Amino acid sequence: MCGITGFIDFRKDSSEEILAQMSCSVSHRGPDGQGVYFTELKNAAVGLGHRRLSIIDLSAAANQPMHYDGLHLIFNGEIYNYNEIRKQLMALGHQFQTRSDTEVILHGWREWGEKSIDRWRGMFAIALFDERANELICIRDRGGVKPFYYYWKDGLFLFGSELKTMIAHPGFEKNINPGAVASFLQYGNVPQPHCIYKYVHKLPAGYLLRFDLNSREIKNRQYWNVYDYYNQPKLKISFNEALDETENILKESFQYRMVADVPVGVFLSGGYDSSCVTALLQKNSTEKIKTFTIGTTDKNLDEAPFARQIAERLGTDHTEYYCSPQEALDIIPQLPYYYDEPFADSSAIPTILVSRMARKKVIVALSADAGDEIFAGYNRYDYLLKHGKKLQAMPRVMRKAVAEVMEAVSPENIPYFNKQYNFHSRYRKLRNLLKDPSPFEMMKNLSQVFTSYEINDLFNENIAELPTAYNSRELKPGFYDPLSYMMAIDYQTYMVDDILQKVDRATMSVSLEGREPFLDQSIIEWVARLPSEYKYHQGNKKYILKKIVYKYIPIEMMERKKMGFGIPVEKWLQNELKDLLEEYLSDQYLDKHKLFKPGYVQNLIQLFFNGRTDLYLKIWYLLMFQMWYEKWMH
Repeated sequence: MCGITGFIDFRKDSSEEILAQMSCSVSHRGPDGQGVYFTELKNAAVGLGHRRLSIIDLSAAANQPMHYDGLHLIFNGEIYNYNEIRKQLMALGHQFQTRSDTEVILHGWREWGEKSIDRWRGMFAIALFDERANELICIRDRGGVKPFYYYWKDGLFLFGSELKTMIAHPGFEKNINPGAVASFLQYGNVPQPHCIYKYVHKLPAGYLLRFDLNSREIKNRQYWNVYDYYNQPKLKISFNEALDETENILKESFQYRMVADVPVGVFLSGGYDSSCVTALLQKNSTEKIKTFTIGTTDKNLDEAPFARQIAERLGTDHTEYYCSPQEALDIIPQLPYYYDEPFADSSAIPTILVSRMARKKVIVALSADAGDEIFAGYNRYDYLLKHGKKLQAMPRVMRKAVAEVMEAVSPENIPYFNKQYNFHSRYRKLRNLLKDPSPFEMMKNLSQVFTSYEINDLFNENIAELPTAYNSRELKPGFYDPLSYMMAIDYQTYMVDDILQKVDRATMSVSLEGREPFLDQSIIEWVARLPSEYKYHQGNKKYILKKIVYKYIPIEMMERKKMGFGIPVEKWLQNELKDLLEEYLSDQYLDKHKLFKPGYVQNLIQLFFNGRTDLYLKIWYLLMFQMWYEKWMH
């Protein structure tokens, strides 16, 4: 796990010193070493910078950039099956100087070119300069575990693991993209391929970029797509056969994530996903797996006792840490530094806390994300499947009539209900769904905090909605069902831009490598083709995954109300963060960028403090944007 950065500068204003500064900006991603490659070609200056966190082959011989036969490589991530690929290459006559996966990528690329990607099982963000072809090749892993940003303007191409690497270059222009600000306020993140800055893009998950230095042409190609598996006939297989094969695939994929020359542990929350990872790994290990749980002093939000019970049941080497509310609050001012693009998921706070705890004992931690997207775990799937059919069953004329009445009556004017928590938001979302109860509209309503109408009311100028994977129509009619539709959308949006971004920045903030065992491509390529009722069965989410877990952990230990490590943002905004709120959302601060109407923002705050506590997420999103703006735009 590392940090990468670099440039192609046709103006030749970039130097090796600038490259070193860019690399230093992400020293937290790689404290074990820094390397640079700099060359001046006839038409451009080329630089590759690397910060190393040593995980596989700890020797200096495995440092990057690494070079072989006219190829120059920097790489962030891990290829878990590199030993198998290495043997294949040795059979073809290749000789190796190290035991690293980096060298395997180089030799594999020279042997097979793009086809070598098909062999990789891992997480990766790669920049490869081929001096023979005079081109830069950039590759991002299938799930989007590792980040990759790039900037292209006026003959200057920059790239990096985080935006701060490019900001460190004196030629980088910090111009805000208003459409990206709007998307952030809707989703709590800026969806790929967009970025908060103009001229900057995220290389989407599963994509490869080729930059020809002769023609200065950039070509993006999608080499892997989750829809290729959802757009296949469902497997005709019994549930018991599916259960056995799913468990075998999970075991193999999880075991690959234990490949390392340093200590490895697992984040254990006590939920189904982390319990599944821990159970399958502990079963096949002669040593006790190290597990880590963060607890909170609020008993209503604390899952640490449940995680402890599961750790005792499985026999792991368990560590738990109870954090005080003040420790969590103290992280908030640091968020804009580590999340250098606006980011509003408050669970970043406990993720940073558990990372700090784990880093004292291990250098690699497995985080059991993506189980919800793969096995149908989100409550919104419940909502769609239970309520969507009812709404769609209503005659269109009736739906239209009710929606028109709701349009005419403000939720403020409905006695009793107007005092109920979140009533106003639910009222508006129901009104929208009565107009159009399609899964597409449901997905949008259940994913957005600020609606398109509210965005228009908030911004000083009209904002065009950015095209994102939320609008995807790639699921073919012949293979369409509402559950597959929502899961595929989540896999390409919420999972990549929220969950994986959260974990990457949180773990890297303390130089901890975060690995994602559920994101081996073999898992989604298999589960996407299973019948939907194996995943969501008679109202039971994650059905097949739960059946696997019950083999190792009794059902009575698992079947409880899920709490999660809840951050009481609503309460904090009313109390501990009130001064911060008044400062950053003041007319004076809003005037710095003039994006928002101050009157609209002040009205939101007034409503919130007058009892409309359901508005807390909108205010939190605005606060996170303002704090980011103050950190990075001045």
